[in-house]
Amino acid sequence: MGERKLEPVTEKRSVLYEVLRGLAKIVFHTLMPVTCDHPERLAADAPYVLISNHLHALDPVAIAVFIPKRQIVFLGKKELAKNRLLERLLTRAHCILVDRHNSDMAAMRNCMKAVKLKKILLIFPEGTRHHEGQMEQIESGASLIAMRTKAPIVPVYLDRKLAFFRRTGLHVGEPIAYDDLLEQGINMETCEQMNERFRETFRQIIRGLEKPGKS
Repeated sequence: MGERKLEPVTEKRSVLYEVLRGLAKIVFHTLMPVTCDHPERLAADAPYVLISNHLHALDPVAIAVFIPKRQIVFLGKKELAKNRLLERLLTRAHCILVDRHNSDMAAMRNCMKAVKLKKILLIFPEGTRHHEGQMEQIESGASLIAMRTKAPIVPVYLDRKLAFFRRTGLHVGEPIAYDDLLEQGINMETCEQMNERFRETFRQIIRGLEKPGKS
């Protein structure tokens, strides 16, 4: 009998997910402190899609700390699964492994399943970790996934890389409107327009943080 294939999107949160989130709550309130503005936007009814910049491997866990009642399903590049054990651990942590360089229909089906099961889908539009403050280089698949879910899209910005004994701010923006793009259909042109909305949203968040009195 073959081994049962693990699924990244499940009805209930896995034991590993709960353990990681419990440990993260301690770590990100003490050793690697993270604060969140507008947490009420993260408390919105699920499902919804979160888009975020990506600075550290632990970003998904840090974000999950501020969404205690819902399961976050996040996308990660398949290169992260360097061996069978890592693949199993990532899958049990509800990570959808994506082939960024090819049309990955299995990953798309899992994204749609996450939304159908009223989960929160976390996407890093840059496709990998970048240390620049501004999100400019966006993978083409991010907009396609976001638009196909037809779920609300909430932007999240981490203002610095997670680090020991240094505070990182998690800034939650207002949902990104895109009904007008859906009316035009999902194609290369509307996906690029969505990419530009992602860029402009993060530009606005950064500009707001640069105002006097903001941090």
